[in-house]
Amino acid sequence: MRRVMGNRTTLRSVAEAAGVSTATVSYAFNRPDRLSGEMRSRILAVARELGYPGPDAAARSLRTGRANAIGVIFTTELTYAFSDPYVLALLGGLAETLAHSRTSLVLIPFAPVIAGLSDVEVRESLDAVHRAVIDGAVADGLTDDHPAVRALSDRSLPLVRSSDTAAGRCVLIDDRQAGREIGRHLADLGHREVAVVVSSPREPGCPIPPAEEAALHPYSRHRLAGIREALPAGSRVPVVSGGRNADAAGRIAATAILAAPDRPTAIAADSDVLAATAVEVATAQGLRVGHELSITGFDDVPLAASTGLTTIRQPIHEKGRLMARMLLDPDNTPDRVTLPIELVARSSTGPVPSHRLHGGT
Repeated sequence: MRRVMGNRTTLRSVAEAAGVSTATVSYAFNRPDRLSGEMRSRILAVARELGYPGPDAAARSLRTGRANAIGVIFTTELTYAFSDPYVLALLGGLAETLAHSRTSLVLIPFAPVIAGLSDVEVRESLDAVHRAVIDGAVADGLTDDHPAVRALSDRSLPLVRSSDTAAGRCVLIDDRQAGREIGRHLADLGHREVAVVVSSPREPGCPIPPAEEAALHPYSRHRLAGIREALPAGSRVPVVSGGRNADAAGRIAATAILAAPDRPTAIAADSDVLAATAVEVATAQGLRVGHELSITGFDDVPLAASTGLTTIRQPIHEKGRLMARMLLDPDNTPDRVTLPIELVARSSTGPVPSHRLHGGT
């Protein structure tokens, strides 16, 4: 094989060494469907021998106007995202669809927009969105007024979200109906005192007064409203912060609820993670979950089945798949998709103990 002299191996170098055109070499890397398997293998072998890694991604993006990548915006630290079963299932659905289109995922952490966040932290997060080499983005739950939404709009990049308050394209569930399903299930079991644990920037375990409920994330607010609608009039429904939806925060929230002198007969948590930690805390205190205390979760991640959690099942993997498809093929996908939910009753819920039916402790 004739080697090409010079310090830097280029696409043209590979073309000359392989005896083909530069377009053919480009097809071998970017459009393999345009070549026979034998031709592509021969070109890639030449490229490997010459130490050519392939076309520069940034240069290709400038040339074609496409990055062949979509961003995933997280409002949590990436370390948390990779430990959360909901996020992992969503990423799995995204990756499954993108794998068929040779499109990459770019993970973009955005500092949570909470009181006290410094201007520097917000600016750094916005810079990350502005710099990202992507063709569009998906985000779980961002509201219309979120800075990341505005930043993507400024760049004229498409965005698919999973918030039911989203003005643009979205894949969602009916969170209010999901709340009704939970409330109806607990009401049928005789529960009239249900503590609701919500994801919140407030310290875990802190009670959230009615005046502050409007500041909750829309999905938490709608689920809470649904639970209240389904419970009989006069039911007591205190709301407690579960922090940023992590194990440690869930334990603090559950401990605070169970320490109250007017302990509720049921806990309805915003996620299976928060619910599972409530089961752990209650069991450690000697309470029989499903008998002396009922607990519900949300999402039906694998953790729910192993813990015996009654929960709301939502198709998280399918949500990720659809969000990716809506970005990749906007002309042949709807602007808004509402996915079905289902109450899955397991052993963590049961009838109110007889001694609590009349408000006893």
